[in-house]
Amino acid sequence: MKKYIDLIEQTFEFPQKEFKVINNQLSFHDVPLMDIIQQYGTPLKLTYLPKISQNIHYARDLFEQAMAKYDYQGKYTYCYCTKSSHFSFVLEEALKNGIHLETSSAFDIQIIRKLYERGAIDKSVFIVCNGFKRPLYTQYITELLNNGYRNCIPVLDHLKELDIYEEHVQGPYQIGIRVAADEEPNFEFYTSRLGIRYSEIVRYYKEKISPSKKAKLKMLHFFINTGIKDTAYYWSELSRFMYTYCELKKICPDLDTVDIGGGFPIKTSLQFEFDYRYITEQIIENVQWICNKSNVPTPNIMTEFGSFTVGESGAIIYSILDQKLQNDKELWYMVDGSFITHLPDAWGMNQKYIMLAINKWNKDFHRVNIGGLTCDSMDYYNSEAHSSEVFMPRLEQDEHLYIGFFHTGAYQESLGGYGGIQHCLIPAPKHVLIDIDEKGQWQSRLFAEEQESDGMLETLGF
Repeated sequence: MKKYIDLIEQTFEFPQKEFKVINNQLSFHDVPLMDIIQQYGTPLKLTYLPKISQNIHYARDLFEQAMAKYDYQGKYTYCYCTKSSHFSFVLEEALKNGIHLETSSAFDIQIIRKLYERGAIDKSVFIVCNGFKRPLYTQYITELLNNGYRNCIPVLDHLKELDIYEEHVQGPYQIGIRVAADEEPNFEFYTSRLGIRYSEIVRYYKEKISPSKKAKLKMLHFFINTGIKDTAYYWSELSRFMYTYCELKKICPDLDTVDIGGGFPIKTSLQFEFDYRYITEQIIENVQWICNKSNVPTPNIMTEFGSFTVGESGAIIYSILDQKLQNDKELWYMVDGSFITHLPDAWGMNQKYIMLAINKWNKDFHRVNIGGLTCDSMDYYNSEAHSSEVFMPRLEQDEHLYIGFFHTGAYQESLGGYGGIQHCLIPAPKHVLIDIDEKGQWQSRLFAEEQESDGMLETLGF
């Protein structure tokens, strides 16, 4: 009978840089996960902080090397979009690397203020303010501009937004325009609901922005919902966007930056392949070619990487509570948590993550379904990115198996309602942070205990 380790090694190139097996137990970035489990128990969310900095440096190096290769005359700026994870430890780790920030709502601006109070940023940081803005959001943006955040850039999402800043901002300020890109052909809508239509941008600049004595159009913003991919759709939309930039640049000397929203993909399978270097070089080459053809200077390039920044730093670990054979062939492993509340993308979008056993790698394996704790029939996980099946080590009576879902660090807490009411009142798990000390040794600390009933009951009015 083949062992679980044989299955993994024959299916994938394994071990991989973040995953190794020592004494039949899995380590994540050389952190022995059974040690973490023994110290903190399960269910458990963890964040490996150094991965955030590693990905920032990797992307920055890719763009800078591509610019050098093509003698590209423009600068690169790395932004982190805070909506991917608002936790203080994520932002503080990211900001160690001299990055800039993108916001999506009014409360994001309050985070900016807290970061400034802590000394994590100064008023020269780029703050790209995206989204369809309610009055409180525009009020907070205006306050930042009036308080000396000279690189706070509200990105206009509709035609009336500029009027608010013109009325309330006291001195010169910079703005961007978000272009309403066409969605992927299989999407339910043809054009994004966000941004300003291509056909309106040049006229809007001439009639509203150019006459302003305060506003300067610095940036044109491009966002593709599906992220950066090597598809005909992506390159077609990027080219269309760049031709619009060139048309606008000829009448707007202040315009000098393109913001390429929609980030790099992250690894959600051990079979994941993506040529980051090739894609980066293609972006630089295409932008440069179109600008040269149009006889305009190449722009500075800004990216907004959210999932790519933080996604691969995260994991969640469960214990198998019991196994249930529900008919002749459907065996269920029941975990001590819920996919609906802990990994909502797995439930709502059928998102797949890297899933591996933590221990028992020397045991033979069999096909299983993984079931969550809620009473919802959709609280399960039974397929992977590379296969329509899930295999786990076989369990004998009284044996303890632990499993992990990896690269879960983006969006899951905010989508799951972290700190609030959870489906079936299943509590949010404890959260552990892992860092590397000056000697290169890993160390862990508890960020948050498992959610308790008192907080939920208070929210519910009990």
